[in-house]
Amino acid sequence: MKKASVIMIIGSLLLLGLFKFPLWDIELGAPQYPDPLGMSIYIQGIEGAEEFDLQNIDGLNHYIGMKTIPKAEEMWEFTVFPKVIIGMVLLGVIIGVLGYFNKVNYKYYMGWFVLMSILGIMGMYDFNNWLIDYGTNLDPNAIIKVTNPDGTPMSYKPPLFGYQKLLNFDVTSLPDLGGYLLFLGMSLTLVAFWLGRRASLKKTT
Repeated sequence: MKKASVIMIIGSLLLLGLFKFPLWDIELGAPQYPDPLGMSIYIQGIEGAEEFDLQNIDGLNHYIGMKTIPKAEEMWEFTVFPKVIIGMVLLGVIIGVLGYFNKVNYKYYMGWFVLMSILGIMGMYDFNNWLIDYGTNLDPNAIIKVTNPDGTPMSYKPPLFGYQKLLNFDVTSLPDLGGYLLFLGMSLTLVAFWLGRRASLKKTT
């Protein structure tokens, strides 16, 4: 059980990488931009992959009526998400320490994983809703209006995950290092659950 507890603690602490590294990246490439424009999404705000990327993206979006990329203080998520991550790290470490001293059993590790999974799904749902609003709620007085073949307004929503062609832009949306650390940390808590369960079964046989 001690080995499982240590792995649980390590897995929880890996979530702290979200404060240093981006959770997600959206990249826009086009013939006029041989070096693609990038938007890095952290749990505390949005930054450009390069110094002037956000400025250039906002300049392009202005022509089709898209909103400017929000600052951290303009979205409640960037205030709440860091607190949620800190809370889950502390909870995971506490569970791991209690497990180390045999105060809780391995099932608590799975409980942490399930709770973190629910919070992650809620976060992705919220992120997707923001992308929908960002790409479809356009200024009707925009300089450029592009429609679908059936005449309906075209959506400029970036993909939640993967690749999509938007006009002459190739848009790719993928996890960044922070997202991979989150995935690794959660995976380690599953390993901790499995090891704890195996240790518990050995004691009963």
